[in-house]
This record gives sequence, C-alpha cells and structure tokens, in this order.
Amino acid sequence: MIPARPAVDAEPVGGTHVGRIPVFDPTPRAPHGFPAKAFAGEAVPFEVVAFREGHDRLGVHLRLVDPDGADTLHRLGALDDGTDRWRTLIAIDRPGSWRYRFESFADDFATWAHAADVKAAAGVDIAVMGALGMQLLTSAAKEKDRPAAEVRMLKAATKRLAVADAEVLRSVAVDEELAGAFAARPLASLGSMTDWLTLRVERRLAGVGAWYEFFPRSEGAVRRKDGTVKSGTLRTAAKRLPGVAGMGFDVVYLVPIHPIGTTNRKGRNNTLTTEPGDPGSPYAIGSADGGHDAIHPELGTEKDFRSFVSAAQREGLEVALDLALQASPDHPWVREHPEWFTALPDGTIAYAENPPKKYQDIYPLNFDNDPAGIYAEMLRVVMHWVALGVKIFRVDNPHTKPLQFWEWLIAEVNRRDPDVIFLSEAFTRPAVMRALAAVGFQQSYSYFTWRNTKAELEEFLTSVSHETSDYMRPNLFVNTHDILTEYLQYGGRAAYRIRACIAATAAPTWGVYAGYELIENVARPGSEENIDNEKYEYKFRDWQGAEDRGESLTPLLRRLNEIRAAHPALGQLRNFSAHWSDDDAVLVYSKHLDAAFTGTGSSDTLIIVANVDPHSVRETTVHLDTRIWGVEPGDDFEVEDLLTGAVWTWNDHNYVRLDAFAEPVHILKVKERS
Repeated sequence: MIPARPAVDAEPVGGTHVGRIPVFDPTPRAPHGFPAKAFAGEAVPFEVVAFREGHDRLGVHLRLVDPDGADTLHRLGALDDGTDRWRTLIAIDRPGSWRYRFESFADDFATWAHAADVKAAAGVDIAVMGALGMQLLTSAAKEKDRPAAEVRMLKAATKRLAVADAEVLRSVAVDEELAGAFAARPLASLGSMTDWLTLRVERRLAGVGAWYEFFPRSEGAVRRKDGTVKSGTLRTAAKRLPGVAGMGFDVVYLVPIHPIGTTNRKGRNNTLTTEPGDPGSPYAIGSADGGHDAIHPELGTEKDFRSFVSAAQREGLEVALDLALQASPDHPWVREHPEWFTALPDGTIAYAENPPKKYQDIYPLNFDNDPAGIYAEMLRVVMHWVALGVKIFRVDNPHTKPLQFWEWLIAEVNRRDPDVIFLSEAFTRPAVMRALAAVGFQQSYSYFTWRNTKAELEEFLTSVSHETSDYMRPNLFVNTHDILTEYLQYGGRAAYRIRACIAATAAPTWGVYAGYELIENVARPGSEENIDNEKYEYKFRDWQGAEDRGESLTPLLRRLNEIRAAHPALGQLRNFSAHWSDDDAVLVYSKHLDAAFTGTGSSDTLIIVANVDPHSVRETTVHLDTRIWGVEPGDDFEVEDLLTGAVWTWNDHNYVRLDAFAEPVHILKVKERS
C-alpha cells in the first residue's frame, strides 16, 4: 500500500471513449453488471490492461475504498507475458461493500531513468539528460507529502546530476533507493481511470468451509420389535454433532425438517407404494401440521431446534438448513393460495417432474400468478429460520425458480442480515449456474461430481479457480443424498479416498453426505442414487463400530480437515495451478500462498499428486513449475507427505508411484529452505 494521493486528471477530449493512457478490462468483475465477490481474508488479485504509445513508461494504481470510505492506493506490477496486464494481490480484511478503480498514468521518473540509463551507456546527450533529471527531482522534492528523509535524498541526487558525467548520470538512473521512492510516490501525469466497480466482501464461511450433511430423523432412530421405526429427533440428532465436529467439519447441513405430506407419499426407493411407517420424502413439505415454518412433530419443537443450534455452536459448527421452495399436496399453501401453483386443464395441480424422474408427492410453485404475495411469503419463511439461528441455506433446485426472484430475495435477506449465506444446488446448464452465482448465491454446487479423469479435472478446476472465481464459489461435494456416481459405485474404497482428497484440497469449500465414510456405494439399478435411499426411509449406521474395525474413512476425513485448518493456501480459491505428469491418470496441482498473506510469516505451498484411476497402480514422472513458489528450475527442495509423514527431496521433475489400493494420493508440503 502506498499513500493515497489525488488521481491524475486526464485532459478531456470530446467524443473519445479511450483515455490518454488506455486502461481496459478491470478485474475482479462479475457478469451483467453485478458486483464481484470476495470473502474476508481472501487474497484477491486485481488486474487491468494498460498501455501507451511509444516507449515511455507508465504506471497503474488501484484505488480501493473500504466500507467506511477510507481510501488507499496500491501500485500494480506489469505481468511479463506480453499481455499488457498489470496486477496486484491484496488481502481484503473485512466484510462489506468495497469500491475500487484503476488509474493509469505516465511515469515521468521511470521514463527519464530508462532513457538516462540507455544514453549514459551510449555516451550521448549526457548534459541534456542530466538537466531533465534535475528538473524532475527538484519538482518531486517540492511535493508536500514527501517525507523529509526522502526530500534530502532527492536534493542530494540533484546535486550529483549537476556534474555532466555519464557514470554519475547512470548511477542516479539505476539507484534502487531512488526508484523505490518514486514507486511509492510517482511523478505522474496524463492520467486515465476506469469507472468505479464494487466488490462485495462476505464473511469467511461464505468462501471457506467443510460441510457435513445428514438426516436428523435417522440419527437416534430405533427399530421396534414389530419392524416399524421410531424416528430420531432433533435431541437425538444432537448426539451426532460431536462426531461431526471431531472430523473437523464447520457446517452441519440438515435436509428439510418440516412436516411431510401423506398424499402420494413415496415409499422405499421412490416407489409409489408405501408401507406402514414409511416416513416419506422430506422434500414433500407440508401437512396438517404446518408448512415451511413448522417442524415435523416427530423431530420435535422450536425449542428443540434452538437447542440443536446451540449444541452445534458449542461444537464449533454452524447449522445449514435446506430451503426447498415446493409443497406437498397437503401443504397449507395449497388450500390457502391455490394461485401459487399451476393448474392443469382438468383442474388438478401439476406435480414436479425432471424427466425421467417424477415427483408425484411434490407441487412446484408458480411465481408468476401472484409474485408480490409469493415473494413476501418466501422472505417471511427465510427470516423465520434466521430468527431461530440459521445463517446458512442450501437451496434446492434454484434453477427451477425465476432468476429475478433469487436476486431480490438474497439481496433483501442480506440487507437485513449480511451474514446469511445461500448455497445453490443447481446441477444445470453453465449459463444458468453462473447467472445464479452472479445474482447473489454465495456458493454453488458444481460439475465436480462428474469430473473424474485427469483431463476433466484439470479443465474443471482451472475454470472454477480462474475463469469464474470473481463471482462463483464452488462447493465440492463428493456425494449427495441424490447422487452416487458410477465412479463411486465401481471404484470402491480407493475412489472414495481419491475424491475426498481432491475435494478437500482443490477448493476452499467441500462437503460430504453422511455414509460417505462408510463407503455406501450400492446404487439403485439404473440410477445414480443409493439403493435404499435415505430420502424415503431411515438409515441405521454404526459409526463407532465401523471406525473401531478400521472400515471407516473417518480418520481420513479428520486428517484432511486438519490439513486444511493448518494450511492457509487451501483456504484460497484463485491460487490453483495445474502441473504435468507423463501419465493420463495422474493429476498434479499446487496451491501456493505468499508469506505476506498467510499470517504465519512463512509462505505456504502444497503439491497434490493423485492417481485418479481407482483400479490401478501408476508409476510416472511429474513435472512442476517450481517458480510459482520461488524455486528455480533444477534446484532441490524438501517435501513432506502430510498423509503418511514421508519426506523426500524433490525438484522440478520427480518419479512417483501411486497405488490406488494403498496410497492413491500425495499431499505434499513444500518445506521452506533455510
């Protein structure tokens, strides 16, 4: 950061769009005019294109205004890649609405210093260049914001230039201390600037976290002697919270906890026939016991829910609640507001479909018949749960509701409580997913679930880390209650380990659905869903027994979250770098964070090498661009595998052997050289 100074005003020229020192394409930036996003503590790259005619030098500043209106100025450095892009990396320290713009200017001292260096070496125009330099230095020394020590240095340099000598001229032109003074307080002219842009900075959990999903009714459920099941409650589910927190998760996400309808209730495995005691899908919301602002009587009361939230907070967990804006045929809305649904010609209400899936137990909402009424009701529902302690909502199928509605709802909720976070569960077309993120969703489900090969993962992770990272934050869920991919179905324990390692290290936010640690990988025939899906029945799991027998992945999940907590580089999205291997099944990437941003005084670098084929042993050479973390190609450095404790000496080309059945992934910490 450099002292804030007034912008250099460009002389207006009628009818032109381009400034005197052209400055284009500022980032971070979101599409469609929406604000870009960051989270508190994120190292945000600010970049812009700037250039000028000829060979004279220019500079670029970022003017950053915090939520209180304080103005700071930051110097950008030119990227040495022929793109005319300039860049600076800034840690944004707190939530709120920040403003920024880029200011380009003619760097008069840098232009003189370059010309003086060249001409001194050639022995030409020595007196002329000395005189020009004296003018610049004298002008700078008169500036009121120059420190006294700097003014003395400028005056001393001016006296040196009074001697028309090539060596003296060159010594002033290349003086690093002098150059540093002008980098902080440049002699600037001919300025141009971008328009003001907005950066919406949200709390850290909006961008960094580990999520764990479970069904409260299964936690503490008891099978009676007659074969029926007594539902778990919010009180019994709270007993699972220490186990979730013990694995290092930050968020416990609950599927809907509302009353469930009985009309067209689904039975086991999504059948249309129910048996006595079938609990129904929690997404078929609403019954005579209430709707979206009510709690299923078998789970408990509002008092029980408050107790659950408090228990989670004591464990260091936040509660996320599913927001599924739809209704069972028994929901009070159907009786009180039939206009909120779509009527068919025969007078019946259309149920939900996602061909080939049919949801006869669910009515989708129609947002167009009474938008004012339905908008107001949805806001009331959300704020009801916010008042009960919920600050995170996982939104079910937001792409089936108007984009305009989400823009309005999220803005209105965040106006009342800026800490509320919305996660978009929209597995849909790229343009729709990105638009939902742009209008306000703080996090998004993504295509990660179906990106399994090395090539697919490289492309996907590069895209979410760089192409859309200014506004779309991926939450890399490894599985959900609706999704069990072929990779997990047929990859066995190795597949589960590989996916968890990649999800936990490739992005700052990841999640698992309960049962992942038990390798629940049997699918319902012809589908990507678990057999005996928990959406339609209770699940009985022996968490501790599986861990005691060595069958559980709990130790791995715990270790991954420990690594995440210890390494600030994993708490950043935009620092993903793909590297190379000679094997099409071995994925290599790094996450690096400079010492200035880690808070530890040391830089933080992790290299992840993963065998993404869960059925094989791979031996190959990996190739690294070590310059990313400040190591010259060919130089050695030490790495420690954070999963096994093994230590090796590496350089930019390294042999690896990854056995999918024993050790499919390396998570390597680069040790700092003394």
